[in-house]
Amino acid sequence: MPNKKENIENLQQKLGEVLGLERAAQKAVTELISMKLLKADSKNEAKEIQGEASTHEEKIQEVVSIFSEDKDVQLDINKVEESAKETEEKVTQIMKTYLGEEPDTSEALEFLCLAEGGEVSHYEVLSTICENFDNKKAKTTVKSILKEEQEHLTRCITMAKQAVS
Repeated sequence: MPNKKENIENLQQKLGEVLGLERAAQKAVTELISMKLLKADSKNEAKEIQGEASTHEEKIQEVVSIFSEDKDVQLDINKVEESAKETEEKVTQIMKTYLGEEPDTSEALEFLCLAEGGEVSHYEVLSTICENFDNKKAKTTVKSILKEEQEHLTRCITMAKQAVS
């Protein structure tokens, strides 16, 4: 069982990772659209998910703010941002590697599935970490985002399946 300091470090790391994932998701959709890899239906669906990712980013920024102002936690915003930047860079590199030289629509949609699956797992872990802290608003916010991310993953899987049927 982690001690208080380890819990705070885990919280900072995971908040940064989910922020980085949300930022990378928004950039990925823009890039996939500019590469003309998303067709009309999937393009509109991806734009909707992109907008929700922007909202999730804002909500996580609020959670970071809540924990940074909490005397018992005193989250280090700079460490959260470092983690976010590092995660965003990693995901961008993973996307380039995954898509390769001549990507097609199917690969683009499968990458979105991969990215959404990563977000779901990170929010699951963040939700567990938040249980170590007495902050109902933060816990509720993370759980509501997790539910939406699970829906995003389902939507992306549906789009990927439709692209090959």
